[in-house]
Amino acid sequence: MEVCPLTPDDLDLICYHREEMFREAGRDDAVLRAMTERFRPWLEPRLRDGSYFGFVLAEHGRAVAGIGLMAIDWPPHPAHPTQDKRGYVLNVYVETSHRKQGLGHRLMQLAEEEFARRGVQYAILHATEMGRPLYVALGWHATTEMAKDLSPAACP
Repeated sequence: MEVCPLTPDDLDLICYHREEMFREAGRDDAVLRAMTERFRPWLEPRLRDGSYFGFVLAEHGRAVAGIGLMAIDWPPHPAHPTQDKRGYVLNVYVETSHRKQGLGHRLMQLAEEEFARRGVQYAILHATEMGRPLYVALGWHATTEMAKDLSPAACP
């Protein structure tokens, strides 16, 4: 399996992986199209400037898995009192034909190595139900994070 760093040429692949990840988590196609319509122009400059980075795993020149990473500004926190950044893992996806072969594990290993190379000592992710067992097995744990939709349509 070939490990390839993400490049701006991977824009379509990342958008595809993101849509498939959320589709498999039960999200509606119309919502996914709207998300991608906004995600693509958000992602493009970040791929170019390197603030969104990560890896693709390829077999015979065909991408079969990918992971996105960011080092996001975050104030020093009890979990990382001397750091002003957090690693953020997103868009982890393995093609259905290549699951249960350790590729998700390999992607997460690459992520941790890249964060260490960049001096990032604390990382977060939001897990789908499918991904949660992998992350737990790798030592990730749930936090106290909560969320609320503040859009006008969601507010009473």
